[in-house]
Amino acid sequence: MTFDWVTTNGNIEQAKLIKEALRTVHDPEIHINVHDLGLIYKMDVNKDNNVDIIMTLTSAFCPVAGEMPKWVKEAVEKVEGINTVNVELSFQPTFGPKLASELAQLELGF
Repeated sequence: MTFDWVTTNGNIEQAKLIKEALRTVHDPEIHINVHDLGLIYKMDVNKDNNVDIIMTLTSAFCPVAGEMPKWVKEAVEKVEGINTVNVELSFQPTFGPKLASELAQLELGF
């Protein structure tokens, strides 16, 4: 799984809370959370507690393509101390099961 954590503000506990918030957002077709599925490529929390997230989808034709980034944003905004959340979609690299956690791979049958 490739997940690039950057905590410019140095608050590791806050980063853990963000990770848990990401685990509350599930792909509605696969029923696995976006973190374990490997859809989050990068997360950065800067010194002003603003969060930038780069994520992907399982497919560019995902039926909730317009909704899932909003769900991610809303989940992270609930973390105490977070000011703003910016979520950007990227399809590089292309999603594949190797990006998912071992548990998610097992659930997917890989």
